[in-house]
Amino acid sequence: MILNALNDNKPLTKHANSFLPLNCNVPSSAKVGKTSLIMSLVSEEFPDVVPYRVEEITIPADVTPEKVPTHIVDYSEAEQTDEQLFQEISKANVICIVYAVNSKTSIEKVTSHWIPLITENTDKDSRVPLILVGNKSDLVEHSSMETILPIMNQHSEIETCVECSARNLKNISELFYYAQKAVLHPTGPLYCPEKKDMKPLCVKALTRIFKVSDLDNDGILNDNELNFFQRICFNTPLEPHALEDVKNVVRKNTMDGVLNNGLTLKGFLFLHTLFIQRGRHETTWTVLRRFGYDDDLELNQDYLFPGLKVPPDCSTELNHNAYLFLQSVFDKHDKDRDCALSPEELQDLFDVFPYMPWGADVNNTVCTNDQGWITYQGYLSQWTLTTYLDVQRCLEYLGYLGYSIIAEQESQAAGFTGRFYSYGFSVDAKNLVFSVKVESYYLQATALAPSLMLVCVCVCVCVCVPTVTRDRKIDLQKKQTQRNVFRCNVFGDVASGKSGFLQAFLGRNLTRQKTIKEEHRSYYAISTTYVYAQEKYLLLHEVFPDFDYLTDADLACDVVCLVYDVSNPYSFEYCTKVFKEYFTDSRTPCMMIAAKSDLPEVKQAYGCSPLEFCRRNKMPPPQTFTCNIAAEPSRDIYTKLTTMAMYPHARLRCMCTCNRCTFCLCQNFLNSELLQTVRAKLYAVVLRRHVSQEDLKSSTFWLKASVGASVFAVLGFAVYRVLLKSR
Repeated sequence: MILNALNDNKPLTKHANSFLPLNCNVPSSAKVGKTSLIMSLVSEEFPDVVPYRVEEITIPADVTPEKVPTHIVDYSEAEQTDEQLFQEISKANVICIVYAVNSKTSIEKVTSHWIPLITENTDKDSRVPLILVGNKSDLVEHSSMETILPIMNQHSEIETCVECSARNLKNISELFYYAQKAVLHPTGPLYCPEKKDMKPLCVKALTRIFKVSDLDNDGILNDNELNFFQRICFNTPLEPHALEDVKNVVRKNTMDGVLNNGLTLKGFLFLHTLFIQRGRHETTWTVLRRFGYDDDLELNQDYLFPGLKVPPDCSTELNHNAYLFLQSVFDKHDKDRDCALSPEELQDLFDVFPYMPWGADVNNTVCTNDQGWITYQGYLSQWTLTTYLDVQRCLEYLGYLGYSIIAEQESQAAGFTGRFYSYGFSVDAKNLVFSVKVESYYLQATALAPSLMLVCVCVCVCVCVPTVTRDRKIDLQKKQTQRNVFRCNVFGDVASGKSGFLQAFLGRNLTRQKTIKEEHRSYYAISTTYVYAQEKYLLLHEVFPDFDYLTDADLACDVVCLVYDVSNPYSFEYCTKVFKEYFTDSRTPCMMIAAKSDLPEVKQAYGCSPLEFCRRNKMPPPQTFTCNIAAEPSRDIYTKLTTMAMYPHARLRCMCTCNRCTFCLCQNFLNSELLQTVRAKLYAVVLRRHVSQEDLKSSTFWLKASVGASVFAVLGFAVYRVLLKSR
């Protein structure tokens, strides 16, 4: 009997939490009752007339325990050729070899004929599970298990043995249940019968699962962690008495399996070994598949790389939930609570990875402490950098850490793709100011007045912050951006001070920079800056100074930094060539950096001075910079770059970022939480308490409101202009 796989000959695979149809092939000797077994299963009674073979039978998914459609293919030596048998065997997912319990000849033929024949006609790399079926158990009083057990121990491809009777229907349905189970939950990848222990790949996978589930990283799964594990794997928590029963079983059978009333890794592995030995390996498979493993105990590609479409000229950023998860991972491994990860702590964090994802260059890309260990801020910055530059790699990394499981998200992509509420979406009003749903209120607003429609749109933007950012061109058109990460490409001639400029952003003066080995050098630097009380990430990228080979990636950025050496008379000319070639007609803001300002300044060998060049091209004046100081270099210049990236449409009149001048104070006030709170309260008071339904339907009311809002806007703009002129 052959439970034979697919009509299209594809192997059985698990996809989207469902299995493809399963084929069961039944090749056996004559007169053992294989055809009777199939007919008894279908008709639920023993047939009076039994043909040589029956045609292929399909069992619907809704009548099988595993909810998988099953094709049963019979075989008859009298009617079919060996070639037909070989063809069916090659397509089989599971093969049931039937023997007669009362026939020693049929039992001997299992090892002398059928198993060798199947082995020769199947791929060695894709082992087909075998089920031994002892039929006609109603004709004998003894069991054949003593004879069969040595055969099972000798051939690891044999999943199980079932004794049944087609005449009295004994174990008929169980037979096909075990056949399905052998394919959907195979023992082979998990367990070695000879060693009576789990295989190394299974141990490795379960060890990773244990470490991911150990939320406090104390090496023990406490009651809360066990209940969380039970819920995410089996959708139900464990009762307290059941939890204690599990621990008692582990205590009785292993030393150090339970510690401090929690389950250790040793105890966790013992439990799964026990499940497999008792035929409950579907439990282990459920856990493995929930954590992303396929039938070969490798992490599934669909799990590691879920679909995430990023439109052109858009960037990717982590959302709030992903940052919270990464913060919890950091806290979990920062055992000494010094807000930095030592090499041992970092190695422990990445122990769930198949390889070390961060090299030595990372320490020169993000902020570190005096010992050279990655700080909390540097840790988040590196994740932000990976997300921005290579979102697929970041998806993979989050998959190894178990983000979608621990955060209970559909996939890792949930850490990136924010939801965009459009006008037609229904949003609960409790999240907003209104007493009805936004969608219905928006429709009323459309009919009443455009000004109220604007209020609804603004509220929607506040509720949802997208993390696959919109096109930069749209940001320029709208004159506002929702980005939190801004890229600055740093151009400059050889030895102009670009590397020093990047490292100074991380708080390293020239003395510390000299300790960096050349092989550990990084062409990126990322950290946070504050622009008008808003925290933003600035990503600096040092562009290789080969003027003839600048790629689109070298030119795609939010702000351009042109660095020249004030002590080199030929350094500035390179910056002018880059600007004229690529950025003269570009809307990307540019800033000129006069590096190494601690050295004597010389006249640049160019037609005009750097100051005059900036004035002609409507750029801010050159900003002096040096990292050859005893203290940490100033970060003001990086705040200016971030400000230019945030407001590329505006010619900023204030570049001091002092937070004391009129411009800075106005910006801080406009972005303050106090103003946002007052505005929200004002909306609530106006719309809930002082506006009746009759007023909402009155065109006179909306006319007054519109005029009042216009007057307020004009007065505010006039005050703003006066303040700027006074400056």
